[in-house]
Amino acid sequence: METVEFVETLRREGELFADTVARADPSAPVPTCPGWAVRDLAAHLGSVHRWAAGFVRERRTEAVRPDAPGPLADDALVPWLREGHGLLVEALESAPDDLSCWTFLPAASPLVFWARRQAHETAVHRADAELALGVAPTTPPAGFAADGVDELLCDFYPRRATPDDSADAPRTVHVRATDVPDAAWTVRLGDPAAVRRSAEPPAAPDCVYEGTAADLYLALWNRRPLSELMVEGDPSVARRWRELFTP
Repeated sequence: METVEFVETLRREGELFADTVARADPSAPVPTCPGWAVRDLAAHLGSVHRWAAGFVRERRTEAVRPDAPGPLADDALVPWLREGHGLLVEALESAPDDLSCWTFLPAASPLVFWARRQAHETAVHRADAELALGVAPTTPPAGFAADGVDELLCDFYPRRATPDDSADAPRTVHVRATDVPDAAWTVRLGDPAAVRRSAEPPAAPDCVYEGTAADLYLALWNRRPLSELMVEGDPSVARRWRELFTP
């Protein structure tokens, strides 16, 4: 996907997120984010949008933590959320292609990184908001969802893996999207962690996940039950994955 596509997706997802929060009870629990109510989810994403916009707009080269918002009345939450989302979209749209600033995952450029990461951050939390409202998550486009699976497996998983992932021996998981050509990955749960893009599964994977790219995207981020995928093999491997990506 191109940067402009990520920014447009971010725009759409952020608008949908704010619309969903506006319809929800601010005190409603978010089932996919234990311990959070809708107001906490909104405060989190609004803070992250402002945090990301700061790196892009101010060309920050060192890491800083997101600032927690001050007390917000429930009726001020959605306008504040929309404002932060607008600041981020504006910052990305006006940033130069050769933007230089801090990032925390591999990317072709800092601009690509922030556009991509914030599009996926917003899409996943939009699903959280919809689930809190009691509606099924809106299905993301297949190409965007496949890109999100790639980011999760190739970039996030190696950061979250720990030495005890190997347990008795390394395990392999093959993940394949059924609706996007060549969208397949082989993940090594072990020390060291390893992921490779591979349409062909290994000779004897311990576990296989198959489903549409959108289903994989939501299930691998623990926003949809694994039972909605085709899962074959050792169930303990599937459980280990869920533990790694518990919100």
